Amino acid sequence: MSAPHAKAAGHGTAASPFQQPKAVWAVAFACVISFMGIGLVDPILPALAQSLHASPSQVSLLFSSYLIVTAVAMLIVGWFSSRFGAKRTLVTGLAVIVVFAALAGTSGSIDGIVGFRAGWGLGNALFIATSLAVIVASASGGFGGAIILYETALGLGIAVGPLLGGELGAISWRGPFFGVAVLMAIALVATLAFVPNLPKPERRTSPLAPLKALRHRGLLTMGIMALLYNWGFFTMLGYAPYPMELDAHQLGLVFTGWGLLVAAFSVFFAPRLQARYGTAPVLYANLVGLSIVMAVIAAGVATPTVVIVAVIVSGAFIGINNTLTTQAVMLVSPVERPVASSAYGFLRFIGGGLAPYAAGKLADATDLSVPFYLGAATFLLAIPVLACGHRLLRQAETRTGEGKPVTPTFTPVGPAPSTGTPPVVVAVGAHEGAAVIVDAAARLARDSGSPLEVVHVQQTAVVEEQAADAEDFEQARATVTAHLDRLAAEGVVARGQILGSVGDHAAAGRALARHAAEVGARAVAVGRSPRGPLAQFADGSLTAALTHAATCTVVLVDPGSEPRPLTAATLSELRGAAS
Repeated sequence: MSAPHAKAAGHGTAASPFQQPKAVWAVAFACVISFMGIGLVDPILPALAQSLHASPSQVSLLFSSYLIVTAVAMLIVGWFSSRFGAKRTLVTGLAVIVVFAALAGTSGSIDGIVGFRAGWGLGNALFIATSLAVIVASASGGFGGAIILYETALGLGIAVGPLLGGELGAISWRGPFFGVAVLMAIALVATLAFVPNLPKPERRTSPLAPLKALRHRGLLTMGIMALLYNWGFFTMLGYAPYPMELDAHQLGLVFTGWGLLVAAFSVFFAPRLQARYGTAPVLYANLVGLSIVMAVIAAGVATPTVVIVAVIVSGAFIGINNTLTTQAVMLVSPVERPVASSAYGFLRFIGGGLAPYAAGKLADATDLSVPFYLGAATFLLAIPVLACGHRLLRQAETRTGEGKPVTPTFTPVGPAPSTGTPPVVVAVGAHEGAAVIVDAAARLARDSGSPLEVVHVQQTAVVEEQAADAEDFEQARATVTAHLDRLAAEGVVARGQILGSVGDHAAAGRALARHAAEVGARAVAVGRSPRGPLAQFADGSLTAALTHAATCTVVLVDPGSEPRPLTAATLSELRGAAS
């Protein structure tokens, strides 16, 4: 992302995350359709089996071919994108999806659909590997607005995919395939028309980098845990529709309820649980919960109502697990985030791809309850695997992990003021309102006779298995330098810091609190976040973690208003006022 625009200095209102250029909306629309891809076919699985005279185990290969090809492709998409550029990678992925989704709709055999789903998986890997980075690079309103938009697309796709699949599937099992082809064709045209050519990375990614990254114990351990989790997850997704005994429309409604819980618990509840209890404890409890739900499905496989309720409830556990597993991978990984996400995606999708095939063979050889019992066992088996990496995860969360630091780090910018007076620290991100917040904090520092320390928070977004940088280090340095130059012209004594983060907002907040204590800060100032008050003041946010951990006063600075001290009580008030 670019540095905050000069116009930010003139007003205090951050741009809405939904006021975006056409390029962003084109990619966001494609993201919604892409995230529909898996849930879209669930409502038509029984109809496919009946119409094409195929067994459930044969139909399950729609998942296996799609996910295994996606897994293998994840190893090379970083290399492809660094060689050919983000726009070409996006366009190639979209074109491949359009072609193979349409071919799947025209196929007359289950084998043909399975093969075309494999091609669809290749296109999907190319698309999802670059979509987040393109939105971050193209969005207005700062980094936070870009992530809000991406998370919104993710939630819509997960929730709406089964509903659309059910509606189109009620007309014909071919409907969802043709529907995706048409919608992705629209997204392809919009991407070609509106998305500009983005600069290629200065350094190309090696196609072997993700595999080499798996030599690191932490990344490998979390990847195996994700493989076992996805084994259980895709067993449920691939086989639960059969014992429900519903038509395509009804199945669509069931999995829409499931998808709504996945989206809600992934975006809103997982970060709060992580901040309160820690990553590993929440994952332990969540995996136990998933195992219980799968065991209930297995025991009640002959009772459709039991299966329906259990599947919908599982959405809450799956939403939490998807978010926290990715965060755990990024915390323990000592390699670059895009490389770590590719390596993790490879193991994750391999587990998801093998599970439906194995479940089909087991169901054919025994009965339909056995694959679900196996899924429950894989959830439980993931717990001791996670325990093997517990120490590494805890060390990463406390900044003493293996290899290169992956938790927040500070890099000074500009000379330190010669005065020995305790500073006022202001934390800002890469958004249009940053200059206004810095200027408001400068007035607070001037009134208290303190120097100002500008801490620019440089974050890596982690959403599902994707990671994207808001800006590179030189852009962050240029942003801080621009703040310092403006403050110097106004006679404000100031220095800068760059706080590098990995997407864990609470960890960044705690790191900022430690830094404030180390420099003996008089106060720490934060401004209004472009993500909105619910996200800013929620448990697990940077602001909430900073407020709880800081030993000095934390204040909210608003242009035209008096600085407001933040406490646990005022955070609760601010959340309540926004809800």
